[in-house]
Amino acid sequence: MSLLFEYSQFKGLGTWISRRKKEFIELFVQLKLQVDQLKESQQGIPLRELLSIWIVVLCTALPISSLFPFLYFMTRDFHIAEREEDIGSYAGYVGSAFMLGRALTSVLWGIFADRYGRKPVIIMGTISVVIFNTLFGLSVNFWMAVITRFLLGSMNGLLGPIKAYAVEIFRTEYQALALSSVSTSWGIGLIIGPALGGYLAQPAEKYPNVFSKDSLFGRFPYFLPCLIISLFALAVTIASFWLPETLHRHKDTSDDSYDALEAATHDSNTKEITEKDEGRESASLLRNWPLMSSIIVYCVFSLHDMAYSEIFSLWAVSPRRLGGLNYSTEDVGQVLAITGFSLLVFQFSFYPYVERMLGPVMVSRISSLLSIPLLQSYSYMPLLSGFALGLAINCASIFKSLFSVSIITGLFILQNQAVEQHQRGAANGLAMTAMSLFKAIGPAGGGALFSWAEKRQDASFLPGIQMVFFMLNVVQVIGMLMTFEPFLAQPRR
Repeated sequence: MSLLFEYSQFKGLGTWISRRKKEFIELFVQLKLQVDQLKESQQGIPLRELLSIWIVVLCTALPISSLFPFLYFMTRDFHIAEREEDIGSYAGYVGSAFMLGRALTSVLWGIFADRYGRKPVIIMGTISVVIFNTLFGLSVNFWMAVITRFLLGSMNGLLGPIKAYAVEIFRTEYQALALSSVSTSWGIGLIIGPALGGYLAQPAEKYPNVFSKDSLFGRFPYFLPCLIISLFALAVTIASFWLPETLHRHKDTSDDSYDALEAATHDSNTKEITEKDEGRESASLLRNWPLMSSIIVYCVFSLHDMAYSEIFSLWAVSPRRLGGLNYSTEDVGQVLAITGFSLLVFQFSFYPYVERMLGPVMVSRISSLLSIPLLQSYSYMPLLSGFALGLAINCASIFKSLFSVSIITGLFILQNQAVEQHQRGAANGLAMTAMSLFKAIGPAGGGALFSWAEKRQDASFLPGIQMVFFMLNVVQVIGMLMTFEPFLAQPRR
């Protein structure tokens, strides 16, 4: 009797599971059809999807570099550096903590995105910005700042999956534009972030009529820019719940379910992996040389860009006697705000046409070549003053950012062309891990290099800040040479 009861219970459970499976398959097919219909209905540039991706990437890019304009002063206020020349080194450790955390978890987030979908990773990434970026603004000592930045980086793994999402949500003819929007938003975020940090840090000193020294923003002078970014991230988190999911995989299906899935995906532009395909799938992404070569080149240029971002802000606010511009955080914010607007106009107006004419690799080569003389000119700008200095630094910053984003966009395109959909999350996660390791070296190495250069003002060979920009150019030249064959292999699709 007991066995009959247990059997009836087990049979009822099996019936319930079967019904839930059928409901899941129906939902799966419905979601797949919705995404396919969305792609087929795209007439002209799909602005709504483009804006969605742009805002999500901007949300994750803003906190990465928003601290650079005030990091020098924040580190000074922690009273951890014994000499003024050592502040840059400690500031570099804070800047590197984010990238170190992201390097340790990016592959895991990419695998998670391939298994459970892009949308959950996007939402968790934006939530991490809300929590840990807010806590960073409330840091009371050096170690709290390092730990909160590390946690922000390790919990924010959406940049890799969002690149896969950008390819999957757009039709083939718009995929270059989609990846361009990712790199554009990323580049603008790395510029607007410091602009916000420059304008809003130390508000009690800059705007005493609005913020008193006894207020929350007076006691935590670097909290306001972090709070603004966190509120923006909260709004993006809420809006992300309405994003469509683009990953559609189901391994354990019945014959009827398989037929339904095959019918739903028959005319899709995106190749979906089946169980049989998965058994024949390439053994490892590490053997995909077109992917790996583009990732390595991407890492070199990412190291350069992160070191440049750190050094630019430290150099701009450092005193003239040490080769800097003696700028305030507000001056740095103004330069970066102008650069961000120019970058936005360029990427949406000109880059897609230039990329179609020259191809992503040639655009990257030309941009890296033009960056070399431009970057070396920075070391002579302290000789200028007034309007001439303002004009020179703004023009140099604009062109340097245009070149950097053009390089990164081209490499984004190569990476996503080198793999199929079922590997894009893991491939972009792998790229993010490698890039984050290099970017973790960037702020720490850049800060150490900057501190060392300030101590050799009277050297006979490349004195002071000239050595800093010379070393940045060395990395730039290495990256440019790596864009040529046989090292960089372009995918054959």
